Amino acid sequence: MGKIKVVTISGNFGAWSRTRVLIDTVVERIEAQIAIQRTDIVVGDLAPDLGALTDPKAIPPRVAGALAAITGADLLVVGSPVYKGAYTGLFKHLIDFIDPTALDGVPVVLTATGGSPRHALVIEHQLRPLFGFFLAHTIPTGLFAQDSDFTDYRLTNPEIATRAARAAEEAVRIVALGQPAIPDAA
Repeated sequence: MGKIKVVTISGNFGAWSRTRVLIDTVVERIEAQIAIQRTDIVVGDLAPDLGALTDPKAIPPRVAGALAAITGADLLVVGSPVYKGAYTGLFKHLIDFIDPTALDGVPVVLTATGGSPRHALVIEHQLRPLFGFFLAHTIPTGLFAQDSDFTDYRLTNPEIATRAARAAEEAVRIVALGQPAIPDAA
């Protein structure tokens, strides 16, 4: 199997966050198993163009590039900080510009971070249905980490790290099912 296109979508407003660390943890474990070509999208970086966007026929180039990367991915690793029980509005606004058929069958690893365990259900009650709408294949193991699982922006909870490894293994297996086999060299 050649390199797979892994696209991360981070719903936070800054490039450095616990959400980014959680996403990176999953991608590092994927990369330990398979060759990847990685593209990172941070919705906060798109905020000046994305925030005021209302016309799908007038998408600015940076947002169009992000959407093209998302819809061209072999695997998505998505995450959002949780505010008041939901993913960020800008994250959802970006997703709203994706064609409803564009993610059909694409594997997606779901991650989220929040300040308390009360936010953990965002994986099952918000993110999984969102990507289910697109007929994407959400990986069975979702990852939620709370602030106390990190020390100085490093994931320090071994249970979350174990779940990240499990999600990565599941993602690699599912991606492999959809990749054409490379013929043996003669």
